[in-house]
Amino acid sequence: MLDVYTDEYFMKVALQEARMAYEEGEVPVGAIIVSNNQILAKGHNSTELLTDVTAHAEMITITAAAQHLGAKYLQGCTLYVTLEPCVMCAGAIRWAQLGRVVYGASDEKQGFMRYGKELLHPKTKLEYGVLHDECQALMQDFFREKRMART
Repeated sequence: MLDVYTDEYFMKVALQEARMAYEEGEVPVGAIIVSNNQILAKGHNSTELLTDVTAHAEMITITAAAQHLGAKYLQGCTLYVTLEPCVMCAGAIRWAQLGRVVYGASDEKQGFMRYGKELLHPKTKLEYGVLHDECQALMQDFFREKRMART
């Protein structure tokens, strides 16, 4: 039997969340948390809507998954996020003890990897580059549109 529940499948769901953020005028980052091939939580950037600089897709999704499970630790879960998490989100990922993180596009300016994988929990597995081109294109389109609107 063909396993439809691949990293690409789940990243496409996270991309749907990112597109919702785009439509709302938010930086288009989407995230989901999965356990045993079941989506526990979804979220996207909501910093403008909530007037909250901490309302990143990852933060919203971690909170929703923890509430869904009734537990603060998410060791058996995977976070799929369209953009490399920032340092703040890496800290939350560490405290939640997520079992695995999969991200699409890299973020050379604000991403946590410039400081090293050590920011994550030692047991957290890390994968990246899943649907990189699609994730990156969405970000580029968003900021291109923002620049054009200012001229």
